[in-house]
Amino acid sequence: MSKPLVTEREVRRAAREGKKSLDVSDAVVTPSARDVAGALGVELTRGSGARGAPPEKQSTPGSPPAPNQSSTSATTSPPRPTVAVGADHGGVAMKNAVAEHLRAAGYPVTDLGTNSSDPVDYPDFAVAVARAVASKQAAVGIMVDGAGIGSCMAANKVPGVRAAMCYDVTTAANAREHNGANMLTLGGGLLGTRLALAIVDTFLGTSFGGGRHAKRVEKIDALDRRG
Repeated sequence: MSKPLVTEREVRRAAREGKKSLDVSDAVVTPSARDVAGALGVELTRGSGARGAPPEKQSTPGSPPAPNQSSTSATTSPPRPTVAVGADHGGVAMKNAVAEHLRAAGYPVTDLGTNSSDPVDYPDFAVAVARAVASKQAAVGIMVDGAGIGSCMAANKVPGVRAAMCYDVTTAANAREHNGANMLTLGGGLLGTRLALAIVDTFLGTSFGGGRHAKRVEKIDALDRRG
């Protein structure tokens, strides 16, 4: 008899219902379910069917890991890359939370606005962030608007930019590892701050996989040169 499968859908449902834990006894838990559980603060536990078993390991949003960070305390970590951030009026609060989170983790942050709730046009700020990435003033860009979609469209018009709109940690990891994304767009009206920070941490902490993905990304970049 096959074991039941626990996905991020079940975890999100538990979070919406206000549950702090979810019994996953005798179930197979997907990696994305563990990631979302960590982001939403839902503990995955084993019930009486697995007495004494420890809770499922799950990710928690914290300081984004530095690439190739050594486990030896005596080794000095490499400097963090500069991150350019931007937002329209619908994403300014989340943008500020992201910027504060990154600075606390040691990332140099270039804030390109906006910085108030006065209505502005998201393409202007998305392109500003994208140009900072394309010109290598920043290694990575993060843009927040209401849904994250329009800013992604605008940013991808800038040659050299591979922007990805991510809505969970799985899409964030995929965007970096498979697609070599160098800019992240977020929907400030669709995501909670806790999950958004987990997405940011995953995006920055995941390296491009290279290999079979490299030639595919090269084909994406070649579209910029064709005009």
